[in-house]
Amino acid sequence: MKRRGFLATLLFALPLSARSAATGTPAPALRLSDAAGRTVALESLRGNVVYVDFWASWCGPCKPSFPWMNDMAQKYGAKGFSIVAVNLDKNREDADRFLESTPAEFTVVFDPSGATPAAWQVKGMPSSSLVGATGKVVMVESGFRDERKAEVEARIRAAVGAR
Repeated sequence: MKRRGFLATLLFALPLSARSAATGTPAPALRLSDAAGRTVALESLRGNVVYVDFWASWCGPCKPSFPWMNDMAQKYGAKGFSIVAVNLDKNREDADRFLESTPAEFTVVFDPSGATPAAWQVKGMPSSSLVGATGKVVMVESGFRDERKAEVEARIRAAVGAR
């Protein structure tokens, strides 16, 4: 069982040539519940720049992405920037344990059915899309790598500035 989890983590952590929702196209729908049972809908965030991140508790690169996303939320939140992190664990307790050790200072929603990543054409984890204020995808990122943080932040800063 541990080996299968390791292989799945390895597979999902590798950079992929296939990308999720295509840059320049309208972002797919996203309507999921948060931990309190409130519905979070991407269309209700129109006018904001939204970083949509797909993650799971078993995803090794997801853990270091959370402090970075916390930092981005703190830096740009007052400027019309939001983060919606979509958890894909089938077992909610796994996600809750992850969040206890790696707190999120942004919106986390849950999709144990896996329907949302299919609509966004997610091929690996973590995967993220930056959605501009008009609702179009302006950037897609597969994986989380330290050497890409500055470039992704620059894209966030530009999108927030274009708002």
